[in-house]
Amino acid sequence: MKTEKLKNRWLIAASAVGIHISIGSVYAYSVMTNPVKDIFDVDGSVIKWAFKIAILLLGLSAAFLGKWVEKVGPKISGTTAGIFYGIGILGSGLAVQLESLLLFYLCYGVIGGIGLGLGYITPVSTLVKWFPDRRGLATGMAIMGFGFAALIFGPVMQSLFDAVGVANAFYVLGIVYMILILSSARYIESPPERYLPKGFKPGEGGNIKADIANIDADASLKTSRFYYIWIMMFINIACGIAIISAASPMMQEKLNYTPMEAAAIVGLIGVFNGLGRIIWSGLSDYLGRANTYIIFFVFQILAFFFLPKIATELVFLVVLFTVITMYGGGFATLPAFLGDLFGTKQLGAIHGMVLAAWGLAGVVGPTVYDVVKNATGSLNATLEVFAGLFVVALVISFLMRMEVSKAYKKQKKQLKTM
Repeated sequence: MKTEKLKNRWLIAASAVGIHISIGSVYAYSVMTNPVKDIFDVDGSVIKWAFKIAILLLGLSAAFLGKWVEKVGPKISGTTAGIFYGIGILGSGLAVQLESLLLFYLCYGVIGGIGLGLGYITPVSTLVKWFPDRRGLATGMAIMGFGFAALIFGPVMQSLFDAVGVANAFYVLGIVYMILILSSARYIESPPERYLPKGFKPGEGGNIKADIANIDADASLKTSRFYYIWIMMFINIACGIAIISAASPMMQEKLNYTPMEAAAIVGLIGVFNGLGRIIWSGLSDYLGRANTYIIFFVFQILAFFFLPKIATELVFLVVLFTVITMYGGGFATLPAFLGDLFGTKQLGAIHGMVLAAWGLAGVVGPTVYDVVKNATGSLNATLEVFAGLFVVALVISFLMRMEVSKAYKKQKKQLKTM
């Protein structure tokens, strides 16, 4: 009887995509920078602080509210995310109407940022529980929605700004986001405890192994595995964000692109960011999560070292786009990897704590890039610094693989003695 009442897990996945497409609109922030700065009569860099605050609050709220998300369940946390994000966008419209920059920071950055953090971790931890057989693919679908959102909502935002004005555009978008997230949250829920898809037995043949452990967030902090994955994510995100933030001037410098041509490539970066999330996370189900990150770091050591030296346009773009797929793929593979390492007992809380690396890396990566570039005047020297960081990440990823192998061997021995 219980099996018949189970919700369709693919519709759960579709609901997760609905939440992530809505909150992922934050990646289209650059579209609103010029219209909003003109209203406030300030420099674009001043307006960008709302985006930085939002990303910082995403990381902080994910880290500190992860346990609450696990406690109340995805329906309540998803609904709360919709209310916060929706109010944040609606409030941004009011801030524009009142021409209050402080209110804009508060609404878009703080209130919207909390909605971002809650909305980001709610569906992915739930999907890991529904898809023990296809963790990478399932979480990749949702997080791909986050990556692709800018392609959908960027043009919509611009059209609304032109058609109804900036403040009214925020009001329309706030209502649309709130409806999308709230309706998605109504369907999403966790599976029954110890749920397994029909015919699936973890650890018996194939590439899917049983989880190494099933521990809570506090216990995860006592393992070396947690710090390994935190450092790996921090470096992958810091280097990826640095190259994304500098992509346009870099292509103008190296390939002699016009600003318009560089802007078109920046749009394509969004496509490859989204594609990388579904492709790499899906592949990780077969390659193994630890091996997938090793591939990321080996390639990016070479890519960051040689990229400034590549004179052929096509080769330069292929390398750049591949790096971007790995940046997105790191995010999408993470929840499945955390499920493998720590189980699903408090996956949302653990995922949130690791995402604190995102908030920090979003500040550190572009800052290191700017400081080194300004000090040396050399793109070669700047990207060599990041190549060096990837060497550190590669060493950590090998330590992680050794740790994982050791844990699986220990698990195997215990099963034999049972």
